[in-house]
Amino acid sequence: MIDIGLSKMALIGAVALIVIGPEKLPRVARTVGTLLGKAQRYVADVKAEVNRSMELDELRKMKDTVESAARDVEQSIQTSASDLQKDMESSLGQDFSPLAEPSSSPAFDVPAVVPAYRHPGKNWRLKRGAMPQWYKARAGVRTKAQSGAARVARFRPQKFH
Repeated sequence: MIDIGLSKMALIGAVALIVIGPEKLPRVARTVGTLLGKAQRYVADVKAEVNRSMELDELRKMKDTVESAARDVEQSIQTSASDLQKDMESSLGQDFSPLAEPSSSPAFDVPAVVPAYRHPGKNWRLKRGAMPQWYKARAGVRTKAQSGAARVARFRPQKFH
């Protein structure tokens, strides 16, 4: 990158003061500062986008490896289960396939418990914090909304004939 020290910055400032002039220098410096800020933000956004795309690629690769490992585990479990089933069938002479006979054990027939409906009621915080109507009337608190035209007509001075 460009290596700019304090002495180089002072030299650039002196040349800019001579070339641009003292009247326009603050405006030009502000413009240059805003443009540099925009450029830095743009570079940071591009870097962030590149990092996101790299992380996304890494996550995809990781997802593929996890899925393949899960498939391998599933296949090994299925093969071991089928081997066990064959061994049991050969040793006992019975069919132990999952669809052979459905088991209906009374121990597992538990009815689902559904709670009874309970009305939520009123919010007690609102009820306790409510201001009584007599207090509102005494304090002059408006309890009903009124349009602007109706409010003007209400408070307009009466014309005497």
